[in-house]
Amino acid sequence: DTARFDLIIETLRATNLGKLDVGSEANFERAARIGDEIGGHNVSGHVNCVAQLESVEATDENRRLLFSLPKDVGRYVFAKGFVAVDGCSLTVGEVERGDERDSFSVYLIPETLRVTTLGGYTPGDAVNIEADASTVAVVETVARVLAEKNLELSSL
Repeated sequence: DTARFDLIIETLRATNLGKLDVGSEANFERAARIGDEIGGHNVSGHVNCVAQLESVEATDENRRLLFSLPKDVGRYVFAKGFVAVDGCSLTVGEVERGDERDSFSVYLIPETLRVTTLGGYTPGDAVNIEADASTVAVVETVARVLAEKNLELSSL
């Protein structure tokens, strides 16, 4: 199956889509309808940042991908939380907070490797990251309330 999309300059600036060649594979699915089963978390397609794939570790049963991303988006990524990587809803494994960048891992099971493009990724690849919207709302709300009380998230 093939599909064609029009991209605006902001999309090309904020995502990895401008680096795809004609004929490249990409992950996408039709919008959910009310009453449809959701097999992950809600993904809007609003990319927060482009992250870098740092390493891939393969075992007989799964594959672990480690990504680094800017700290301003990393604040929304938590172990056992959700993140979309190139449009695929995934559960976060481990998270490491760095001085300049944060990192997180995901584990891909055989079915995910079969039905997505994620199995073909190699270290150095740029991927689109969409943080879970519910997590973003909670983090931003808590940060705002704490700021009103002259506190910071990092001080807790």
